[in-house]
Amino acid sequence: MKQLALLFLAAILFATTSHAQQVSGHYDLHFDLSKQETQQPVELWIPYPLSDQNQLIENIRISGDYAESAVYSDRQFGATILYARWDKGASSRKLDLAFDATRQEVIRRDFPTQEPAWNPADYAEYLQPTGLGPIDGQVKQLADEITAGKTTVLGKAKAIYDWVCINMYRDPNTIGCGCGDVNSLLQTRGGKCTDIHSVYVALARAAGVPAREILGIRQGKKAGQDVTGWQHCWAQFFLPGYGWVPVDPADVRKKMLVEDLKLEDAKTTAYREYFWGGIDAYRIKLNTGRDLTMTPPQQEGPLNTFGYPYAEVGGKALNFYDPKTFSYMFTYNPR
Repeated sequence: MKQLALLFLAAILFATTSHAQQVSGHYDLHFDLSKQETQQPVELWIPYPLSDQNQLIENIRISGDYAESAVYSDRQFGATILYARWDKGASSRKLDLAFDATRQEVIRRDFPTQEPAWNPADYAEYLQPTGLGPIDGQVKQLADEITAGKTTVLGKAKAIYDWVCINMYRDPNTIGCGCGDVNSLLQTRGGKCTDIHSVYVALARAAGVPAREILGIRQGKKAGQDVTGWQHCWAQFFLPGYGWVPVDPADVRKKMLVEDLKLEDAKTTAYREYFWGGIDAYRIKLNTGRDLTMTPPQQEGPLNTFGYPYAEVGGKALNFYDPKTFSYMFTYNPR
């Protein structure tokens, strides 16, 4: 079974061929808030991608008829933000953001044989509860059950990953990526990527494993592809003496749903092995952080996650899960 699973993995995953170890494309993001109430000021906050060790963002172009525009970051997580403002009375409110992205596949599995001593205080922000991700009560109880007998960060992180892969499932009826309400999710077990990874992160933190969600958007494969609703979230845990390790149990469960796989199927095993410490190149990172106060600050309170654009009209938030009402569209072209 193990050898068969690895054969499936070699045939399925992008990293197994040299030409698929990185993916490049061009994004065009168009926003038009002209139909909103003209007697109210409008503010728009857009997740703004930056280059890092795994992705290159270049040829950024911003245009529009805004009264003000700037790039900021939040003070707690360093979430990057493209901000624009239109004064009341403006009859046209348009903004275009375009950029090229090259993304590397990430494989992080050459783990050290021993974990060094570490100070949890150095990673305190990744061990704290969030508004929808508590680490006490039923979350703590379940985390202790899952990690019973595990004495290392790696052992606990892997036990939680396995539990999430086995016990959570992808619910295609979930709006957007889900809101990640962990207490509710532990009852229903179904959701999309933010839901599934919020459970992973909350359980990991409850078990003393530093963890965080990464908000991003997938890359397409066709010219002129509409990727407006292609937001995706994955997770990372911190392994002392090694660094941040990616995990994506949500994509395991998505593959199972799309391909009608069972847990015992060889292809499921291959996916579980791959997304433990590995993520494909068909995605780019946008941001991280929960319960964010934007820059400049929004009026409707902390933002649960910042993977979608966010706008307020007269201080009232628009529904960013409804791009038709909000009026935005993202188009992708491979390079």
